[in-house]
Amino acid sequence: MKIKENPDFKNTIYFPAAKAGADPDSLSGELLDRIESAIKKTHKYYISEQHEEGYWWYELESNVTITAEYLMLLHFLGLKDKDRDDKIAKYIIGKQRPDGTWAIHWGGKGDLSTTVEAYFALKLAGISADEPFMRRARSFILANGGAGYSRVFTKIFLALFGEFRWDDLPSLPVELMLISSPVSIYDFSSWARSTVVPLLIILDLKPVQPIPESARIGELYLTNNGVRSLNHKPDTVVKKVLSVLDRILKGLEKSPVRPLRSKGLAAAEKWILDHQEESGDWGGIQPPMVNSILALWALGYSLSSEPISKGLEALKRFTIETDGEMVLQSCISPVWDTALVCLGLQYSGMDRNHFSLMKGSRWLASGQILKKGDWSVKRPNIQPGGWAFEFENNWYPDVDDTAVVLMFLLNYKSNHAMNEKINRGIDWVLGMQGTDGGWGAFDADNNMSVLNQIPFADLEAMIDPSTPDIAGRVLEVLGKAGYGLSHPKVRRAVDYIKRNQEDDGSFWARWGVNYIYGTWSVLMGLASIGEDMQAPYVRKSVEWLKGFQNLDGGWGECCESYADRRLRGHGPSCPSQTAWALLALIAAEEAGSTEVEKGIKYLLDRQNPDGTWDEEQFTGTGFPKYFMIRYHNYRNCFPLMALGKYHSAKKGPFR
Repeated sequence: MKIKENPDFKNTIYFPAAKAGADPDSLSGELLDRIESAIKKTHKYYISEQHEEGYWWYELESNVTITAEYLMLLHFLGLKDKDRDDKIAKYIIGKQRPDGTWAIHWGGKGDLSTTVEAYFALKLAGISADEPFMRRARSFILANGGAGYSRVFTKIFLALFGEFRWDDLPSLPVELMLISSPVSIYDFSSWARSTVVPLLIILDLKPVQPIPESARIGELYLTNNGVRSLNHKPDTVVKKVLSVLDRILKGLEKSPVRPLRSKGLAAAEKWILDHQEESGDWGGIQPPMVNSILALWALGYSLSSEPISKGLEALKRFTIETDGEMVLQSCISPVWDTALVCLGLQYSGMDRNHFSLMKGSRWLASGQILKKGDWSVKRPNIQPGGWAFEFENNWYPDVDDTAVVLMFLLNYKSNHAMNEKINRGIDWVLGMQGTDGGWGAFDADNNMSVLNQIPFADLEAMIDPSTPDIAGRVLEVLGKAGYGLSHPKVRRAVDYIKRNQEDDGSFWARWGVNYIYGTWSVLMGLASIGEDMQAPYVRKSVEWLKGFQNLDGGWGECCESYADRRLRGHGPSCPSQTAWALLALIAAEEAGSTEVEKGIKYLLDRQNPDGTWDEEQFTGTGFPKYFMIRYHNYRNCFPLMALGKYHSAKKGPFR
């Protein structure tokens, strides 16, 4: 249920008089009127979008593999439903590119694994291989080596149905659950860990669900007998060594004498059961949810058992149905969305006592996690106090969400109970600082880089090291909380940022696309903790941003910049990335520059009458190079922030 619009809306936005010494003509009357009108329209939009409980929640869009794998899971479990299959098929077909392929993001090129999964899901749903669009997909797959060249996770789903050989997958012995050195499951990133643990069971038990001949995909292999054992050849010395180790492990797995196998299976089973949320989720993301259900089924749990039935219900809550289509989100983002919307409203003049922000603050405050999660394995002496991304994810709060939530809640620190929550949150964030001075997202010092080179790691996302974008976000909230350059943890963070600046002045980002996102986050953080924004390394970042402004006044960066650094900063303009660049430049004392004024006009010229902006680009990052995200809220919340910050910088701070 959404909140009804406040009848006194027109009186809830405050544009104060210019601060002492400000040039009253520094912002033309016409431009000022346009900015204030734009802000009011977006405020009205967000007020109408708020849920009764106080949160905002928007779609998190990824690629078709997430929905295709949902259909595969249900078919594997025997839960076929023609109406649901038709809705999923319609969604998948609607996302196909004209050349017959499926991409990992809007505007991207065809991706082999994504196309294989879409094709297989459509066949399971009853679509004939003779359909023209299926023939086009098949041609692409065969031209790129066939399904045997797919990534590991695609091969696992094929193996579940007998369409790839289990023995030809990389090895992950279940005994991994029992060791702590030289590597343990807690050396994997949180998302990899919660996915790998159930996969240890699946890879050990190797379940296969027979399917009708009409659904099989032998036509996606290059020879009649099937080239099903192909893996990409290792291309580095380390990968070659690890490939040899993989073959040794395969030999050990086939040994009739494995005294620790049953203990490993039991440990993995217990871990899965212990880590299921009361809501049924695992890790708050689709891969561990799907794989945990599969693992428990393989162990003999019935579909009516509590963990599987709750898990299926949790997945169902991730679905969206519109226009006869069904899509499964990879994750849901209510905490992230709510915190960003609240900051946007605050930065653009909404009074902190406005009913909408008060509801948002109470809802956010209630989501603080006060139990220890996986992060405590490496930080056992730190008390919990973070926030997660989703409605419920007690095992995995993250530094990024916590920082953004705290930025907003600091407006209410005069409240004793709120102040306690804020202090506990700040302490948790400080405690999660890595030994390198930076911060990762979910764990501290999760940086065993060799794990990204094991044969299983073709997504290159097995670890969660410190990154500049997270470090910048933490500095931003620490500055708002009163920390400055004299604090030792702040100094270490600034040193980390300086060490990780690119030669051209930009900063790489793990969680948003890409160098624009990272440079924005870092400059906001440095400004917040009182760094000299005229320092040479800061000016280098400023000049980099200015140099990549497009002729239309906006900024944009393509997802391909992760794979090809030459593309950093290059791409068609879009609202969210333009807003990031503007926020960074305003923080760097560039509000009076022509670049910023042109960027503001870009946003104003493209706002819709209802206060929103249009944006097809994927500007969020799941796994760099391999999994990109389109946050449907980004196109609106960040332009609102930029307009508000610009107005404040030119005409004085909001009250």
